[in-house]
Amino acid sequence: MAAKLAGEVATAREVSLRSYQLFGAGDPRVLLGLEPQQGWPERELVRLMAERCGVSGDVRYRVGPDCIDPERTLDALDAFAEKLGEAAANRTPVLFGTGHPHRLVDFYAALADALSAAGCEVLTPAQDRRVDITTRFGVRTYNLDYVRGVALMREPGAQEPGSDTGVHSHSPLPVRVVLQAAAEGAGPLPGLVVGDHGWVCGAGQLGFEAIGLADVDDPALFVGEAEGRVAVAVPLDDAVRSVYYRPLTRYVLNRACLSR
Repeated sequence: MAAKLAGEVATAREVSLRSYQLFGAGDPRVLLGLEPQQGWPERELVRLMAERCGVSGDVRYRVGPDCIDPERTLDALDAFAEKLGEAAANRTPVLFGTGHPHRLVDFYAALADALSAAGCEVLTPAQDRRVDITTRFGVRTYNLDYVRGVALMREPGAQEPGSDTGVHSHSPLPVRVVLQAAAEGAGPLPGLVVGDHGWVCGAGQLGFEAIGLADVDDPALFVGEAEGRVAVAVPLDDAVRSVYYRPLTRYVLNRACLSR
């Protein structure tokens, strides 16, 4: 793909391998809220990622560019769109959340708009709730906000509520807070969670149907898919310019029969 959503991507092989090592060691920064059902040493993760994403399965390949097979991306996007289509047909309540607000809000927001138009309730519980998240700089407090129906975290007071900025996050804590708020409130629980990072793995670990996008250095979503707690994980570069996801938006909406 010309935008490098698939094919040779910007994520280097050594970055991916470091993530696989940390995942195997149980580092929460890369588990994203998932609790693996088995051990996942580096060799097994490389095998899985080669199968799911199309990266090199040669464990001796340590340094250089990594690749995603575009056909695997399209196959996963078809499965992703099928889940959205089922949600629309059943008028399923849906929750959207992203740890990549600068890149992916527009993509998810377009899907949220389409599902809302189809009669689905797009859930927005725990608006403005404060969440303490452990980062490399220590524990930081962020506010939960929604932009066009998509949940994200932002620095307190950084922007007016509803603006399209936010912080990059891998944490599953926000989705746990949101789901707890939904369970305690009068509104429905989501029948489908759509997003990335901890939003997908955190929801899937709690038994909610979850689908999302993941780069080759985010093995948790693909392990979750292999172990049955993530319904669909779409392999692609999750950090390119937001405008490059527009063809994916059109493709998914068309395949889900949600185009207007």
